[in-house]
Amino acid sequence: MGGAVRDRLLGLMVHERDWVVVGATPDQLIGEGYQQVGKGFPVFLHPESKEEYALARSEKKVGKGYLGFETFFDTTVTLEQDLLRRDLTINAIAEDSDGKLIDPYGGQKDLEGRVLRHVSDAFVEDPLRVLRVARFAARFAHLGFKIAESTMDLMREISASGELRELTAERVWKEMDRALADRGAVVFFEVLRKCGALVEIMPELDRLFGVPQPEKHHPEIDTGIHSLLVLGRAVELTDDPAVRFAALLHDLGKGATDPALWPRHIGHEQKGKALVDQLCVRLTAPKQYRELAILVATHHGRCHQACEMRPETLLRLLESLDLFRRPERLEPFLTACIADSRGRTGYESVAYPQAEIVRSAYRAATIPGAKKLIESGYRGEQVGVELRLRRIEAIKLAQKKGYSDF
Repeated sequence: MGGAVRDRLLGLMVHERDWVVVGATPDQLIGEGYQQVGKGFPVFLHPESKEEYALARSEKKVGKGYLGFETFFDTTVTLEQDLLRRDLTINAIAEDSDGKLIDPYGGQKDLEGRVLRHVSDAFVEDPLRVLRVARFAARFAHLGFKIAESTMDLMREISASGELRELTAERVWKEMDRALADRGAVVFFEVLRKCGALVEIMPELDRLFGVPQPEKHHPEIDTGIHSLLVLGRAVELTDDPAVRFAALLHDLGKGATDPALWPRHIGHEQKGKALVDQLCVRLTAPKQYRELAILVATHHGRCHQACEMRPETLLRLLESLDLFRRPERLEPFLTACIADSRGRTGYESVAYPQAEIVRSAYRAATIPGAKKLIESGYRGEQVGVELRLRRIEAIKLAQKKGYSDF
């Protein structure tokens, strides 16, 4: 059913198969050894393969949001009725156990035409489908898939209705996180903005579009466009969705700049820190994502200045990132900063020596710590003072040697 058939027809790897059972009752499946899971509608696990088998069902909209449905299932519900409730035609293709395709809504034609098209006008009843279609657009962008204009119109209708506000933060995050892991992650956010959903889900990011930056350093000028370019560079640099997320949000503070001060954005890093925190809490982003995104928003500007930094200033940056206790933060942070530097029109492949300077400063400053100093006779505040002095001297020595030995 659905995704398994779609992916097989596209020549993609099929990870799991789901089945729809027509003309059966829950008692019949339980009697044959199937295990029922879920309470909203009857889904069963095969006693041997553990694949999911769901009774054919139809739905009726009775309330707001994606949970506002009544589900109907009995022996009279047909496969065509079940497929009619799917979101996209390419997800409404079934295949029976003999390999015969059942495609009542033109899914194969849309697969061939690389079109993401809604199955019916009931599409507008479920606001979650806006995010799902955006995610499919991201997932299949490399294959040339586009959203049908009629479907985009329905997505705009949903966005304008206020129904997106009925989605739980956890469900929104799940779709976003999956999109961030795709090679077409940028497309997800482009689609959300095009249909008017971004302002509802991530107003802090949407606010960046139309905010100018100095053309000398940002030929693309628009901060929103820059943010998507940075995400695109992050996708090229890493598979880690947490780094990609941090890269996307790094300049949120520029949306809080007084327009009278444009195109300059002095102090945007500190403003961004609060906005990133606010957004992450609202979306229930995992702690790892939140912490990295805050660090990148707060300190990316300082990292860009690493080539001109004195040893004391470099050490303060390392301390601000808490690297001596959390060394695993270093590479994700630097990757996001590289993406920021390259996320500018004409700078896509620019060198970023700052990354190696920060790495080298960290390696040089990673010297025996407080325990060793206490054994040498240092006490109280003397320990911290002496440790910092030794770290500064180590960084200074590394600078003199050009970092080549570190």
